[in-house]
Amino acid sequence: MADPPRTARQALALWLDYLTNERRASPRTVRAYGDGVAAYLDFMTGHLGGEPTLAALGALSAGDVRAYLAFRRGGERPLSPRSVSQALSTIRAFHRWLDRRLDIGNPALALVRGPRLPQTAPRPVSVDQARGLIIAAGADPDREDWELARDEALVTLLWGCGLRISEALSLKRSDAPLPDALRITGKGGKTRMVPVLPVVREAVGAYLDALPVALAPDESLFRAKRGGAYSPRHAQALMQRLRGQLGLPASATPHALRHSFATHLLGAGADLRVIQELLGHASLSTTQRYADVDAAGLLAVYASAHPHA
Repeated sequence: MADPPRTARQALALWLDYLTNERRASPRTVRAYGDGVAAYLDFMTGHLGGEPTLAALGALSAGDVRAYLAFRRGGERPLSPRSVSQALSTIRAFHRWLDRRLDIGNPALALVRGPRLPQTAPRPVSVDQARGLIIAAGADPDREDWELARDEALVTLLWGCGLRISEALSLKRSDAPLPDALRITGKGGKTRMVPVLPVVREAVGAYLDALPVALAPDESLFRAKRGGAYSPRHAQALMQRLRGQLGLPASATPHALRHSFATHLLGAGADLRVIQELLGHASLSTTQRYADVDAAGLLAVYASAHPHA
């Protein structure tokens, strides 16, 4: 770095430039990150009695960061618990960059926990958003070609087959090339057959063609960069990165793609019983919970299927 920053504000400007030009983040994402960190630095200026230096950012205590989060929870325009959690995520992203690029770490951040959030059913992404996620997964200039092929294959598989992330990551090398229908073992050891679209087979095939190592038949199909099995944590991080690039909400998770698989089928007129079997739900009531987001589609299916409609 030719001209290292001297102040926290200069570091913020460099970070936003990095997000824009290196990470290719969307303008909306860059603006949100910039506003979030600017608010953080504004608070710390008053909290510390002056504009924070880079060294001061590295020396902040967990109590200092908690004081900022408490400030955002109160005041004239208090944030919701979810927004406070997002504010903390933004702060952590900035500090991670400071650590990697400027060697200014702050281990105290690991001691800070965000507010507890209520568990809610995942909201589906739209068809266009799902396609955008697949395209973005295969278009990151900072990742190797085989990683891009893996990410694109995984997102395509989750949306195209409606698998749980644990089910997708349980696939072995011996399962590929993927057949016309996969036998999946889901919750409670229940097995089901899931049709595999040609585009899913092609995406997984392209990933295997690009994979630089040969896998034994019993090894996990999806591999991490350092050679181990790809984990649910990796998948969560992938979706977090993709939704940040596309400006999607935090609800765009790996499980949301399974949710989208169900609602998109329902919207196209698929029978609820068929969707129940494809998802591996023990009861139809569980499948109907997925259908709540498409009430019009559900009523249409009911009207066409019920003998008394």
